[in-house]
Amino acid sequence: MRHRAIHALFALAVLMAGTAGAVGASGKASTADHSKFEELAGPFDSGPAVTRACLKCHTEASHQIMQTRHWTWDYANPATGQRLGKKTMVNAFCIGDQSNEPFCQSCHIGYGWKDKHFDFSDASRVDCLACHNTGEYTKPFGFAGNPVTVRSEYPPGSGKFVEPIDLAKIAQAVGPTRRDNCGACHYYGGGGDGVKHGDLDSSLNTATHALDVHMDKDGLNFRCSTCHVSDQHAVAGSRIAMTAADPHPALLRGEKSERNPAACQACHGDKPHKEGLLAAERLNAHTDTLACQTCHIPAFARGGVSTKMAWDWSQAGQLSAEGKPFQKKDDHGHVIYDSKKGAFVHGQNVTPAYQWFDGRVTYTLLNDTIDPTTRVPINVFHGEPGAPNARIWPVKVFHGRQPYDTERKTLLVPNVAVPGDTSFWYNFDWSRALAAGAEATGAPFSGKYDFVDTQMLWPITHMVAPKEKAVACHECHADGGRLAGIEGVYLPGRDRSPWLDRLGWLAALAALLGVSLHAIARILTHLRKED
Repeated sequence: MRHRAIHALFALAVLMAGTAGAVGASGKASTADHSKFEELAGPFDSGPAVTRACLKCHTEASHQIMQTRHWTWDYANPATGQRLGKKTMVNAFCIGDQSNEPFCQSCHIGYGWKDKHFDFSDASRVDCLACHNTGEYTKPFGFAGNPVTVRSEYPPGSGKFVEPIDLAKIAQAVGPTRRDNCGACHYYGGGGDGVKHGDLDSSLNTATHALDVHMDKDGLNFRCSTCHVSDQHAVAGSRIAMTAADPHPALLRGEKSERNPAACQACHGDKPHKEGLLAAERLNAHTDTLACQTCHIPAFARGGVSTKMAWDWSQAGQLSAEGKPFQKKDDHGHVIYDSKKGAFVHGQNVTPAYQWFDGRVTYTLLNDTIDPTTRVPINVFHGEPGAPNARIWPVKVFHGRQPYDTERKTLLVPNVAVPGDTSFWYNFDWSRALAAGAEATGAPFSGKYDFVDTQMLWPITHMVAPKEKAVACHECHADGGRLAGIEGVYLPGRDRSPWLDRLGWLAALAALLGVSLHAIARILTHLRKED
């Protein structure tokens, strides 16, 4: 009873926190009205000018930010020994940001990262508005993470103009982080809405209960920070080093712990099912084998926004009869070919793939030798079947085709997005684009290249469906079910063992006999009482 009471109180506290957070977003619960601060009156001619004003009150904010991965894009994984981070890693989508910084770094929480000489120690370069604006703030591609304060033509000579924004107005309306703050980057990774993750896209800004029970705009209305709790601006939860299993009860609100507060078990515990004693016990027995997400996220990309399932860079560079780049779209309006990027495959309401996962992830890095005769894994999710620290997880399996050095057998990062003679989007010359990318990364390039098939895995952990829409028993416990290829677990309905089948039938018959005898005994007892 005591544990049930604690869990109930914890759930109530989370609900209250979600409500309070919603009020805070409108500013009604805040103790400060930023529109009255003289320091924020402006006008501001740059992002750093705003930050310098913020730091007059929030004196430690930049220092805290500069210790985080959101700032450094750099991480030494103690579990694998790999040096990771967005600024040096390779992916199967846009491939890499090196040589493309002015374009890609619009999603960095800083100002002015245009090349490898960016000053990570300059406190004024921290972008407070990226996470705390409440609307109208933009950092367009191509401006190295800087907001536009003067009407600017981009790309140069294109006749297309980016209009300026009023930084003072935006700074005077700051507030707690919201889903659309985080989503401005995390929804749009890979160059478009929903491209990378599959379980993160703009539909979550106005999520219904059917799409996500936690972010339901008319229900709990969680912010990202409700689960991804921050401590001195360091945000919990990362796909680079994940918590795959957490066999512990729920954390008390405010409890200091080494556990990951973004894990499901932090709120729900590892035995979350309560309704119906027998059913709850049977369902709770699954938590030693399955991740919560495996049952509770039956499909991803469910909000009406498609996700990319494949990207073939080798098709890029085709031009029209007039020598111009072009796009093709499918019947749903999705771009399936772009001269700048190649060919795509989209998916909606996608059933995840499943695999054993213990939280360890290793990556193929720029200096790693690859085998081009096989599909190259950009990342590998590790986990031994049946291991106590592993669970069966849902994943998005993404297929790419991207350039590699045919002599050195290493992956290559192309210069694609920055206007100039070496940029693929402006010259459609792979040799020059790859040479420029190699120079930026510091990796040798033989000058010879081809394209190799790749694969990248993405954990599925958002878009939690209502419990009534959870994966049904028969979807796994059947021949050809969701877990058809999963080893290390005996799955009734899928697997066959004559002795186990006999024991199962005997147990079922014994249960039936017991129930029948009990019913007969009750009837006889009732008849005797009537006599």
